Amino acid sequence: MDTKILLKLLEDQADPAKVPAMEAYMKNKFNFLGVQKPILKKIERDFFKPFIKDPIDCAFVEECWQQPYREFQYVAMDYLDKKKKELRPEDLPKLKALAQTKSWWDSIDQLDRIIGEITFTYPETKNIMRQWSFDEDFWLRRIAIDHQLMRKEKTDTDLLEKVILNNLGQSEFFINKAIGWSLRSYSKVNPDWVGAFIDRYRDQLSPLSIREGSKYLPS
Repeated sequence: MDTKILLKLLEDQADPAKVPAMEAYMKNKFNFLGVQKPILKKIERDFFKPFIKDPIDCAFVEECWQQPYREFQYVAMDYLDKKKKELRPEDLPKLKALAQTKSWWDSIDQLDRIIGEITFTYPETKNIMRQWSFDEDFWLRRIAIDHQLMRKEKTDTDLLEKVILNNLGQSEFFINKAIGWSLRSYSKVNPDWVGAFIDRYRDQLSPLSIREGSKYLPS
């Protein structure tokens, strides 16, 4: 896949008037062309179609990550999401590098689902999530906490508990929010476990984590 062709497709559909709002929403951390998500999805559908059955194009993903416009990173992540069933444990270092480059909540929250597919398919990689859960890079810790989102009954509660405990007492908003999200997600299928967890660690959980994690618990 060719990023030059992709750039032309994006530029043809870009709306410069949308750029200020899109950049402001991302706290002006990234440049945008002005292609909104519904239009981006349409471009991707046609762009990916001839290549979707080919092996994963890692070079394309890396090239997208090097581009100055955030839409390219969105395309790369959507491509990886479509190919996530083909990802293997040996792809984790590449995904880690993506997570640690141009990091912000929008990329991390999509990468954690992609990485979660690997750990679910290859349980031997769960130890990597344990390692990430106390990494100095809080974005990796966020992935470790939230990579099981939407696993429902298949959530590994032992792993969930360990990665959360490794991050108690944090002042980082994105970590405390992630803890709350992971608890809230699992509470939909096992409110008793989540309620007991919150009660057990209430003194160490942040108010934000408790508020988010308790959202669906019976009062």
